[in-house]
Amino acid sequence: MTEPSIFTRVLNREIPGEFLLDTERVFAIRDINPQAPLHALVIPKTEQYRDVTELAAGDPALLAEIVAAAKSIADEHANGEYRLIFNNGASAAQSVFHVHAHVLGNLEESDLVGF
Repeated sequence: MTEPSIFTRVLNREIPGEFLLDTERVFAIRDINPQAPLHALVIPKTEQYRDVTELAAGDPALLAEIVAAAKSIADEHANGEYRLIFNNGASAAQSVFHVHAHVLGNLEESDLVGF
């Protein structure tokens, strides 16, 4: 049997986390190593999908819920403006293989990486 991901352990309150949102199928927590004034993770409660590609193929409605949750968090904490990032694979900086989205907000233009 596989060990639960760190996100499942946070969801189960085995590890502390600052919850920003909790719905039937997704939850959001503040990132413990923030890269922006607002840096939240939106995570499905299921560990079924390792990355966003698997999620998009397997449950597009759940992917839409993640995007809607990101918008809700940004509306509350960043005037509705945000970056939504999915790291897909180890070489793309994915370190937890339980799909999750990074919501970054309250950025300065100089903070934007890549473009």
